Amino acid sequence: MKHHLYGVAVPNDWDRRGLPGWSYHSPALLELEKEHVFRNHWQIAGHVSDVPNPGDYLAMDVVGERAIILRGKDGVVRGFHNICRHRGSRVVADDKGNCRNALVCPFHGWVYNLDGTLRGAARPRSFPELDKHEFGLMPLDLEIWMGLIFIRFRKGPQPAVAELMKAVETEIAHYQVADMVPSWGIWTQKSPVNWKSVRDVDNEGYHVAMAHPALQDLYGSTYFDEPFVNGVSRSFATYNPHAGRRWSVRNYIKFAPKPSRLPEHLRQAWIYYGIFPNNVIALMPESVQFYQEFPLSAGETLLRGAIYRYADESREQAAARYLSYRIDRDTMAEDVQLSVWSNESMLSEAFGGFYLSDLEYGVRTHHDHLRGVLPVLGLETAPEEKDMRGLNQALLSGI
Repeated sequence: MKHHLYGVAVPNDWDRRGLPGWSYHSPALLELEKEHVFRNHWQIAGHVSDVPNPGDYLAMDVVGERAIILRGKDGVVRGFHNICRHRGSRVVADDKGNCRNALVCPFHGWVYNLDGTLRGAARPRSFPELDKHEFGLMPLDLEIWMGLIFIRFRKGPQPAVAELMKAVETEIAHYQVADMVPSWGIWTQKSPVNWKSVRDVDNEGYHVAMAHPALQDLYGSTYFDEPFVNGVSRSFATYNPHAGRRWSVRNYIKFAPKPSRLPEHLRQAWIYYGIFPNNVIALMPESVQFYQEFPLSAGETLLRGAIYRYADESREQAAARYLSYRIDRDTMAEDVQLSVWSNESMLSEAFGGFYLSDLEYGVRTHHDHLRGVLPVLGLETAPEEKDMRGLNQALLSGI
């Protein structure tokens, strides 16, 4: 038998266990996650407004890879590995900047055009003739969807971004995200936990009433989650009619716009779209943001994101954007502490594993997606670290 939560069928006898505790502290598993979860799935690098002019670039260093997002003289935004074809140096050293007419490697001075082709090596007579395409920067898969720049370090199981996001495209289109501009640029922060602990906290709203006073004040019981289906989830909330006990929420409700570009049911709503394995797009009436997490080690995670605003925002909209940032800032700090407590418990012999509520199917379906990619995660007992890769391959092959 099944019962329904927010229109989603949930079996009464579904497996309430999450991933095993060992999987949050295994260096060998982390290497498989980098390879099969992060490098071959789409990642949000930024927004087209982050690189508005020819020569503008963003750099992004994650999971042992280095990317550069660059707008060419022809106006096209392209992605490349930030690796010189000579000795592997970074071609750009900063996180953001403008390289004018060309990129010049700081190691030996090889020069690349803004379309990634090689313009020339330093002291070219010391080399055979170099083909400008063969020795150009190595390209990345890159797709622009509603102004957001998605990259992929290598081909993977996900379809094109437009196909992946098709189920939520109509709703997101109302926000005209492609026309937005940066608020404060891309931010990063480190958290002393496994990346999955960060995602577990973010994938369910069961904890909101207890752990997030500002969010509970803002939208209370109106919040609900929908599970990951084919790599995308959705969470939705509207303003609580009795909101305003907290200063930031009271003033946010006062200043937040109710834009005519949005249909009535979205004018007082916050929506979060999860994109497997680690990306979230969050929409508010006054702004949009993305955030994501990347493993630095089995016990440390890089948080990364950005907020974008409307170019013609009013003073009231700017105030609302600042207040929603305050609410999110407090929420993030609360989530970081919760993830630390959960993560550290998994080293204890007393930890018996997750036992999930019906309201936590966002966690469960994210874990199901991970098990589909890495079947070794179905093992309750930790394999030997040295056997992790071979055992996972055997399980994938059905051996």
